[in-house]
Amino acid sequence: MTRTLALLLACTSVAACTMGPRDLDAHAALPPAATPAAITPASGPAQAFVPTAATANWWTAFASPQLDALVVEALARNNDIATADAALRQAREQARATSGSALPQVDAGYQAERTRVSDAISPTIANQNQQLYTLHTAQVNVGYTVDLFGGVGSRIRSARAAAEVQRHRLDAARTTVVANLVQAVIQRAALAEQVQDAQLAIAVNRDILNALLKRQRLGDVGAADVATQQTALATAEGALPPLIRQEAHQRVVIATLLGRAAGEPLPPLPELSSLTLPTQLPLALPSDLVARRPDVQAARAELEGAGADVQTAIAARLPSIQLSASAGGSAQRFGDMFKSGNPFWTLLGGITQPLFHAGALRHQQRAAEAALDGAKAGYRTAVLQAFGDVSDALTGLETDATALDAATRARDAAGQALTFARRQLALGSVGTLALLNATAADADAREQFVQARAARLIDTVALYTAVGGAIEPSR
Repeated sequence: MTRTLALLLACTSVAACTMGPRDLDAHAALPPAATPAAITPASGPAQAFVPTAATANWWTAFASPQLDALVVEALARNNDIATADAALRQAREQARATSGSALPQVDAGYQAERTRVSDAISPTIANQNQQLYTLHTAQVNVGYTVDLFGGVGSRIRSARAAAEVQRHRLDAARTTVVANLVQAVIQRAALAEQVQDAQLAIAVNRDILNALLKRQRLGDVGAADVATQQTALATAEGALPPLIRQEAHQRVVIATLLGRAAGEPLPPLPELSSLTLPTQLPLALPSDLVARRPDVQAARAELEGAGADVQTAIAARLPSIQLSASAGGSAQRFGDMFKSGNPFWTLLGGITQPLFHAGALRHQQRAAEAALDGAKAGYRTAVLQAFGDVSDALTGLETDATALDAATRARDAAGQALTFARRQLALGSVGTLALLNATAADADAREQFVQARAARLIDTVALYTAVGGAIEPSR
């Protein structure tokens, strides 16, 4: 029996035939490598592209301990990350379960039976007077499917590829959560500064109104001038509530990303002035970008899984060999099951060749091949999207620098114009229209300046995300 089992299990050493798609190249076009020019605005820090610039834990380049603390909390408590982590653990366990099908399956069983037979069949019992008896049976069953054409191995590769997809999706979830958090922090800080500027504009317009009311009592200005300034004050006051609402919304976004309920107290949030603009940005070479982006790597793993599924579908149309063996003993008393004459064993071997399945197997193979073509297209799309994101981020940074220069000049000029207008108002030599234009221009210029500063920070975050900025695991 031992020699026979060894002979049957020796089939496991037979190399499985690999019958499946060998070309998994999606033929994704890569753009030529180029080094962008440094960004050197006149009114802000310059940013240069350096091949060795760090992309791991990239948010630390903003040099804000408060921001670092927020990111640490988000990585630990964010629900999207927890969902992706659970999906990864599930996929890995499923891959391990699938891997078990490549090995022999061994089951042990024991059965105790208490029976009373009828007199009509009692002659079949050795002792005709014994109509009530107990039968004990114990056995071990071994089953094994010979992976002759690689069907089992391809299912294992597909399951492992699915786990790899989930691993990269977890990386993508971490990157997305951190990027959204940093951008929300920047936007909240910018809105908080705009709220301060709006409050300042209200105070300036109220001071001007008070000055005009004094001059009206002296007969220097008429009611029309006062009404015009009252309109300007009301307009400035009307601009404040939307900013407060937007700032409160960003707090809700931050709380959600941190896994906190809306309205729950938040950790200290950085101000816009406390965030340092990174001066060294990572240079995204095409090969590095494809290797770093988690969405591209996930698409690559899906492509490999689709290729394995095609091989599985092909193997399903080919012969399959099943081997099984069982051994055990049966006796009326437990201690006699393996005594002489009571042990038993069985060896089975079979081969199955699908003959007619109404075209189901052929269509399943075609469906798997179509899924493979779709996975190739999905990979090409992910690569193109990656380079598109980098291009958009670079364009954004370049235009942000130009916008910041313009906003800085506008802020300085508008501030000087308002100062001169208020001095002339005190001297009684300025018209209401000129004063109204000066206050409105100053408010608009301040808002554009804050938005331009925030845009440089936000588009820097977009660049780090586009080049596949990594997140080192916590130790």
